[in-house]
Amino acid sequence: MTSTASTTPTTTRSAAFIPAARPLIGDGERRAVDAVMASGMLAQGPEVAAFEAEFGEALVDGRAVVAVNSGTSALHLGLLAAGIGPGDEVVVPSFTFAATANAVALVGAVAVFADVDPVSFCLDADSVRGALTSRTRAVLPVHLYGHPADMTALGALALEHDLLVLEDAAQAHGATWGGAPVGTFGVAGAFSLYPTKNMTAGEGGMISVGDAEHERLLRLLRNQGMERRYENEVVGFNVRMTDLHAAIGRVQLRKLAAWTERRRDSAARLSAGISSVTTPVTAPEATHVFHQYTVRVADDRDGFARALEVEHGIGTGVYYPTPVHRLPSFRSEVDLPETEAAAREALSLPVHPSVTDDELDRIVEAVERVAGAGR
Repeated sequence: MTSTASTTPTTTRSAAFIPAARPLIGDGERRAVDAVMASGMLAQGPEVAAFEAEFGEALVDGRAVVAVNSGTSALHLGLLAAGIGPGDEVVVPSFTFAATANAVALVGAVAVFADVDPVSFCLDADSVRGALTSRTRAVLPVHLYGHPADMTALGALALEHDLLVLEDAAQAHGATWGGAPVGTFGVAGAFSLYPTKNMTAGEGGMISVGDAEHERLLRLLRNQGMERRYENEVVGFNVRMTDLHAAIGRVQLRKLAAWTERRRDSAARLSAGISSVTTPVTAPEATHVFHQYTVRVADDRDGFARALEVEHGIGTGVYYPTPVHRLPSFRSEVDLPETEAAAREALSLPVHPSVTDDELDRIVEAVERVAGAGR
């Protein structure tokens, strides 16, 4: 492929724009928020407690769940409650959003970057092994794009070296590995409820935790160190979830299973029609929830994306153009060839539940046209 900027416009150019992401907020969410407003109980009340219980039953095999105000807070508090701090190293992928490494830095630990598997885009166990030192305390895999990391290999490595496992499941609500849901493999799992995620609360995060002592500490940390008012037991934060957000989340949770099936069906339709670029592959052990449908464009990915938008009215996303280890905040001289290749080539196509079958066909046709014009 030599260029993607000069494809011939087609009749799809005048069709409605297909955005890369679109939050779905309906009447049920509005009614739930109105009910909370009428109740007068707005912050960390009965809606939050109900949401925690329902999320735990639906998505993490009944594990305890602690609600917070963002996915980043979920990662931060999960690391703190696990005892990660100054002097510790945590192995993380560089091909992810910066929040993963930010949370490690915020507890005073050092983020050590390892490479990713070129197929799943998730943390590669062999690369993690090469990054271990005497200071390594934990490994923090990211279940990127909705595909789980290889928890068999990572779990075995952690057991061999006596490491804690914490999961960044921000993009993977309902994904499984070997039949077990993400968020149940480590001492803690962090989920995001940001508007573009597979389900949203407007904003918010969830921490799944398997230990009662850790759960209690998490509840203290999110609420100024208090379980009872004015009885501060530890130095804590104000990262509570509001009942307004929890009410939205409870409605969204009831819709999640159907939305996930729609994402999978849409991904299958895209993969059946696209042959010109590398499409996603799901590992046999995995259940993929397709937060993103990410292809690889080997040559001029950015030009390819511009052509899809300008000439065909199709939005795309580049997640993530700059690996975390090359950001000014985490500058690290580490060799991560698969990460660098993914940052150059990964392009996410619309797969959210509101994309219609006709729009999926438009996406397939546009991808094939743009790729064909550049050959």
